[in-house]
Amino acid sequence: MSSVLRLLRWSVHGAFWASLVIAVVAVLGEERSAEAAGGVLLGLLYGVGQVIQGGPGRPMLGRVWLGLVTACWAVLAVAAAPFVWAAFPLVFAYLRLLPLWAATFGVTVLTSAAITAAGWHAGELSAALVVGPAAGTAVVTLLALTYQELCAGSARPPAG
Repeated sequence: MSSVLRLLRWSVHGAFWASLVIAVVAVLGEERSAEAAGGVLLGLLYGVGQVIQGGPGRPMLGRVWLGLVTACWAVLAVAAAPFVWAAFPLVFAYLRLLPLWAATFGVTVLTSAAITAAGWHAGELSAALVVGPAAGTAVVTLLALTYQELCAGSARPPAG
């Protein structure tokens, strides 16, 4: 894997970790230790995924991991608003671990859930809470698809 692809992959992981740390610190500041502990659990699950999802020949294990991470995220997104935004780096995992049709469905559900949770926490659904996450998801989706194409291209032997 080229250094550019490695950097892109680590940037996505960094975005997840940054959003998770911000959320945990925010709920700790509100003295919500149960939500903070849930954030730590989500971090542990995500970290385990870095080990298991990359293994060749283990797509089912990666998909189970994705389901567990998504379920944990959903509970936290309902419990505390700061966790809503950790969903967007997960879009990359959906597109990497699932067939395109399933990833598209999953990304749509994940984005809809994030928008709904953000609106619920805000007390109303505003244009910014719809357009922002939808645009963010579109950008991450394009990055993930580009990443996959670049990985596939780098795996092919040079022409000529």
